[in-house]
Amino acid sequence: MGDILVINSGSSSLKFALLGQGKGLSLDALAVHYQGHFSGLGGRQARLVIRDGRGRAIRDDHLVAEDGRYGHAEALSELLGWMDDVPDSGRISAIGHRIVHGGRHYRRPALLDEGVLTDLEALIPLAPLHQPHGLAPVRSLFALRPDVPQVACFDTSFHTTQAAVAQAFALPRHLTEAGLIRYGFHGLSYDYISRRLPEYLGRPETGRVVAAHLGNGASLCAMRDGASVASTMGFTALDGLPMGTRCGTIDPGVVLHLLTHENMTPEQVSDLLYKKSGLFGVSGISADMRDLIDNQTPSAREAVELFTYRIIRELGSHAAALGGLDHLVFTAGIGEHAAPVRAMVCRGCEWLGVRLDEGRNEQGELCISTDDSPVKVWVIPTDEERMIAWHTARCCP
Repeated sequence: MGDILVINSGSSSLKFALLGQGKGLSLDALAVHYQGHFSGLGGRQARLVIRDGRGRAIRDDHLVAEDGRYGHAEALSELLGWMDDVPDSGRISAIGHRIVHGGRHYRRPALLDEGVLTDLEALIPLAPLHQPHGLAPVRSLFALRPDVPQVACFDTSFHTTQAAVAQAFALPRHLTEAGLIRYGFHGLSYDYISRRLPEYLGRPETGRVVAAHLGNGASLCAMRDGASVASTMGFTALDGLPMGTRCGTIDPGVVLHLLTHENMTPEQVSDLLYKKSGLFGVSGISADMRDLIDNQTPSAREAVELFTYRIIRELGSHAAALGGLDHLVFTAGIGEHAAPVRAMVCRGCEWLGVRLDEGRNEQGELCISTDDSPVKVWVIPTDEERMIAWHTARCCP
């Protein structure tokens, strides 16, 4: 039984992890051998960082392109060559990819071939900033490792359990039938949380849960016994909470105003909403929550307050969709590490039965609510790479 290579590709970056399969098909049967990332792809020079299973850096290099552009194909060739030369790296038996959009038809991970790849490329208009970059490595790896099976793991598939009414916009029916619905994203992260929480509870039933994936991209997901009921993200990953540089929910009239009265082009509006808004746009300082928490300027405080205010409002909405709340889970970069943000959210949700233990929160313990809190509050680190490897192993036994 060989190793599983996990690929998570962005526009100028490529994250990877190599995991070995132990006995059984549990999440813990997968051991991380190596993980790392390429950054600066598409330019003259890229950076490669690799860490071993204990998190120790074993390689940190700047790679220069021979033809003027160091892209994803060159990165994959470099990575595979390095892995072939590592003595304790087993044979790569399968490759799993994070693919943002699976559309309406791909409700679970899929073994990739030309037909599936063509279907997924047809979804590029639904996720133009993510889908092309997630799919690009697939074709490169078809050429570099033609005999190794590849599996697509979708961020949307976890949310296909939602009722039709939770997915629908109030648009003419022909547009809904054409695929203009709420898909939801961050599904691999929520899938992981839905499988970890029962282990901590000691039972498979988790009841009514709202998970908060708070990072540079941020969203909430309402889950009932591990199944998605509602999510803040909708047709695109732009909807819902304010994020690092994305605006989150916005009145569609604002977009119309920008197009018709500010004379902005669709490309300029897209750039504004995706790359110049959110924490960065409100603060005018940074998209990084760590910078804003440490900054005492009014604009930094306003950005943090707006972020937490929107979380609290959406938490109320998700609790309503569930008919109550039993557990609140924080995860991802901000959720796992920003104790002040967790505290602000919990204080705003006391009416729901959330009782925060300030000491546990500051220490970043697993459960940060008081012993008598009607709603239990958890901090659970997510692991999308492990989730992808798990799905890939099940698709390629």
